[in-house]
Amino acid sequence: MKLTYRMEEGVRLGSLLWEFGPGWRMISSAMLGGGIGAREWVLNAQVVAGYARMDPAEHLRSLGPAGDGVGMMTAASVDRCARAADGGAEAVATVGLRVPTWAATPEGTEDPELAPMRVGTVNIVTVLPVAMTDAALVNTVMTVTEAKSQALIETGFPCTGTASDAVCVAVPADGPREVFGGPRSEWGARVARAVHQAVRRGAEEWRHRHST
Repeated sequence: MKLTYRMEEGVRLGSLLWEFGPGWRMISSAMLGGGIGAREWVLNAQVVAGYARMDPAEHLRSLGPAGDGVGMMTAASVDRCARAADGGAEAVATVGLRVPTWAATPEGTEDPELAPMRVGTVNIVTVLPVAMTDAALVNTVMTVTEAKSQALIETGFPCTGTASDAVCVAVPADGPREVFGGPRSEWGARVARAVHQAVRRGAEEWRHRHST
């Protein structure tokens, strides 16, 4: 993982870049490179609060290296990312909780994060050393999301996340494929603990910075 900086709109912004190279499969909800497929890199780019560009995927592509990759964005300070590992599973979270949000709200409820878009976001990148079936990758995304929500609620935030959270899970393309990714499977349990620890650290640090 490499941290770099750039200037945009007069603001110094950071980016985290993972360069995996060939031989990796990823599942992601990101605007750039989302879905399931072969990917070579992951970018988590900080943008200004109140981000208003209408071409986020193209913007992310211009910030990343050549080839197919995953691109996410956040207004959180990426140089304050929180990291954790458990039994070979690694998780990195950038935590922005300007507008904590419950997943289920009444229809028509206005979310101030989206009007205009204020990309606080909790972005999570998880890396595993084992290959997975497509179903196990989907299951792992569920586990990541559940562990994130658990950490936020335990830290005292009344939310399941924010309206613009993104996740990416990276696994090797080759080798015996795990068929489970739930929180009681071998690798799902490790992912859950790593993500829970990383998000909790990030949430606690965010609260400390914004309460003083």
